[in-house]
Amino acid sequence: MNREMYNVAIVGATGAVGQEMIQILEERNFPLGELRLLASKRSQGRELEFQGKKLKVEKLDENSFKGINIALFSAGASRSREFAPIAVDAGAVVVDNSSAFRMEPDIPLVVPEINAHRVSDYNKRGIIANPNCTTAVTVMALKPLHDIGRIKRVVAASYQAVSGAGAQAIEELRLQTIAWAKGEPMKNGVFPHQIAFNLLPHIDTFLENGYTKEEMKLHNETRKILEDDSIQVTATTVRVPVFRAHSVAVNIETERKITPQEARKALSNFPGVRVVDEPQNSKYPMPIEAAGKDDCFVGRIREDYTVPAGLSFWVSGDQLRKGAALNAIQIAEVLIKEYI
Repeated sequence: MNREMYNVAIVGATGAVGQEMIQILEERNFPLGELRLLASKRSQGRELEFQGKKLKVEKLDENSFKGINIALFSAGASRSREFAPIAVDAGAVVVDNSSAFRMEPDIPLVVPEINAHRVSDYNKRGIIANPNCTTAVTVMALKPLHDIGRIKRVVAASYQAVSGAGAQAIEELRLQTIAWAKGEPMKNGVFPHQIAFNLLPHIDTFLENGYTKEEMKLHNETRKILEDDSIQVTATTVRVPVFRAHSVAVNIETERKITPQEARKALSNFPGVRVVDEPQNSKYPMPIEAAGKDDCFVGRIREDYTVPAGLSFWVSGDQLRKGAALNAIQIAEVLIKEYI
């Protein structure tokens, strides 16, 4: 193998995030020696396209990582806990998209535009964690504002697309929409209630404090990524009948007052963020525009007149890309550029 080429495995290759990883590796011309597609026995033998060729999906097992340099995991927390250490023992660096390792103190939680320096900590356990999809989209807008005004408190309400719950959730919304158009009963299985033409203020399981795990992820992961445990975050996460791209309504209080003009400038200058903020012309971020894009879009930027130093804004971003697959591959790119 050429030392400038890298063997990459995708765990969970047939899922929504895994298939997005395949596409992004091709789009970004990642220096691949071998691409190994791994999934459960159920998907073994299935063919997926990469660079005009058909690659067969292999069954994930303890022998899957021989010769692999980087393993991209997108198969859920239980799979990551079981197989990430096996991949590391085989010599791979793991970039994990699940919640399994995010809050472990010796594992870096990375958004490359924000804290790429933390990638250097990969050698502690051989694992780098990818943030929750909603967190990733939100912190892209928070970071430049935190840098100029020091955020004290965040109040957020998310509007999360069904693709955040996987390929089966996408299909459930599609089938329910078709059933509604035909006047037929709508069936649900992925979600506890009908999602078509509805909103569910319920993502992940509820905790004793009344919040869901998803809501607490936004609190905990934001503080770790921004490296500031003084920031307080309270969130309500909502599933909406949108196929792709999450949106978040955000209100922040800061130590130093930030004007909307200052905020627009800071956000416009931040890599991976695009300001779309002309409400008088009906121009503002929308998931339909963010879908398939790498950038996170921020708009509706306005002063919160109820506090001495506060801003409200709206952010939309493709959670399959920046919220998951793209962010993981960006981490891998930092790895090969700086460390391995």
